[in-house]
Amino acid sequence: MGVKDFWALIHPAIAVFFVFPLIGMVVNFAWQTRQRRLQAKEGGKSKIPPVVGKEHLDLGRWLTGAVVGVALLGLAFPIFSKFLANQTWTQEQFRVIFVIAMFIGTIASLVLLYRARTPLWRGIFATLAGAGLVILGCQPEVFRRTNEWYASHYYIGISAALLMIFSLAIVQDIYKDRSNRWRVVHTVLNCIALLLFAGQAMTGTRDLLEIPLSWQEPYIYSCDFDNLTCPAPAPPPASQIPQAPTPAA
Repeated sequence: MGVKDFWALIHPAIAVFFVFPLIGMVVNFAWQTRQRRLQAKEGGKSKIPPVVGKEHLDLGRWLTGAVVGVALLGLAFPIFSKFLANQTWTQEQFRVIFVIAMFIGTIASLVLLYRARTPLWRGIFATLAGAGLVILGCQPEVFRRTNEWYASHYYIGISAALLMIFSLAIVQDIYKDRSNRWRVVHTVLNCIALLLFAGQAMTGTRDLLEIPLSWQEPYIYSCDFDNLTCPAPAPPPASQIPQAPTPAA
């Protein structure tokens, strides 16, 4: 495995090691928070500690940053690796500068979204962060599998990241809205996000099986993906062909 293959594994490694365990914890605290709220509404005394609500909020904020961060990493590798391989800087200097600025702007918008307090600024920074993800994903270096968008790791991942950004933007409104309208919206959208994360797990595993190591690319990409055939491999050199043992006299 070469250096390029190592960098390609950073995105899925962080997702497996950090993001998906965090999803499990957030879902667990969300379920406990809802159960405690329902028990309190019925007038009973819940055995679930009050701290689960705060833990759900704190971990949910971490989850948004982790999902957006891992999405940016997933976009950065194909974009910059192909920039270097194709020497894009010499041909499209403006686009290279624009892409770098978009990465910086998206990260800055997410950081400012965490710090924003008024609905107006939360809406602005959430829109900027989401737009940055979409614009970066539209770069020609990113493989999107548009013909199979419903099974595309890119489209599912961007959708999940956008839902996380929206959830972070409305989290302060949830606690101010006595009609629970925002709480219902938050619950429905995050149930959809949970399904998207399951799709990410399946499509990400599929893509890891399909993407060859860098030294295998010339042979793999010479295959006919429509007819599912590959060219016949060249015969090995004679020195590597095992010789039959010489019979004893």
